[in-house]
Amino acid sequence: MTAITASAPPAAPRLALGRTGTAIALLLPIALINAIGFILPVLNLLRMSFNEALAGGGVRETVTFENWTGLFGDSFYVELILNSITVSLSITLATLVVSYPIALYLHRSTGRWRTFLTVLVISPLLTSAVVRTYGWIALLADQGPIVSGIAALGFAPPRLMFNTTGVIIGLTEILMPYMILSLLAGFGRLDPRVEEAAMSLGAPPIKTFWRVILPLTVPGIALGCLLCFVLAVSSFITPKLLGGGRVFLLATEIYDQAIVTLNWPLAATLSMLVLIIFGAALAVYARILRAID
Repeated sequence: MTAITASAPPAAPRLALGRTGTAIALLLPIALINAIGFILPVLNLLRMSFNEALAGGGVRETVTFENWTGLFGDSFYVELILNSITVSLSITLATLVVSYPIALYLHRSTGRWRTFLTVLVISPLLTSAVVRTYGWIALLADQGPIVSGIAALGFAPPRLMFNTTGVIIGLTEILMPYMILSLLAGFGRLDPRVEEAAMSLGAPPIKTFWRVILPLTVPGIALGCLLCFVLAVSSFITPKLLGGGRVFLLATEIYDQAIVTLNWPLAATLSMLVLIIFGAALAVYARILRAID
């Protein structure tokens, strides 16, 4: 009796990409998207910044450094740059001070209470920044509830609209969800057992916070400050509405030069300057991370 064995069909040859080939195949789509949607437009802006603006909104393609030299040679633009950085840093600091206790409490919460608080933190992101800005216009107006309440207490009511104060208040509230989520993402190194050990050794709560909690949450603080600073520098709608055209920042000036004055080369130069500021912020963030590792 003979045994009949069925021969297995030959296996299809596998494409051996290797680890490097697999990484390239996975990164290629996002690299193409970034090249088309980000790198090429940035290069176009860079080229536009060396063109010459003509009367009536025309642009003459040439290579001139007049836009760059005029930018740093004009006291208005120097003050504009410094004011934008100062206001953005003030917004970032205010957002951090207000958001840190909320994020720390949310990090220590558990169960359904934590879920409820997380929903409250994320819910403002579901509303447009334009709608939230108009809400602040109603609150900060001269006849609004905040100014009227301060006046009812017998104090001289401050002016909270069409100035830098209103812009800082509005952007601080708008950027709080980003700061809180960034802090929560960086609170992974915060171990409650370390706090308990410090307190068991006699450290008071304030010293425990400064010597244990705060150093362990520096990565989250750095991430949140980076994100809020970048968003504050590039914010346009809130400074335009709450500032009432009286608060001059880089983003509002780019809009005016591109849409109102039709000076596209200068608008491109200011846009490239914003990217340079972003790069400097990223460098500071990377330096902080290297220092704490």
